[in-house]
Amino acid sequence: MMAVKVNESALKRQFGAKLRQLRLDKRLSQEEVALEAGLDLTTINEIEMGSRNPSLVTIAKIARALNKDLSVLLTF
Repeated sequence: MMAVKVNESALKRQFGAKLRQLRLDKRLSQEEVALEAGLDLTTINEIEMGSRNPSLVTIAKIARALNKDLSVLLTF
């Protein structure tokens, strides 16, 4: 069985771009999303920049803060 190769850096950048797009579509600041999600502002910033690999729980908190289904954040 061959291992599936994933470009982790590209994946984090794509997810960050999707988060930024959804946040801006709702006209929210990073701080507003962080507060609603119960996360630190730095966490949201680093995720959007593609420098942080968020856990599934963190992604779920962000989805709830944006009033989106989890699948929406994971489709890019």
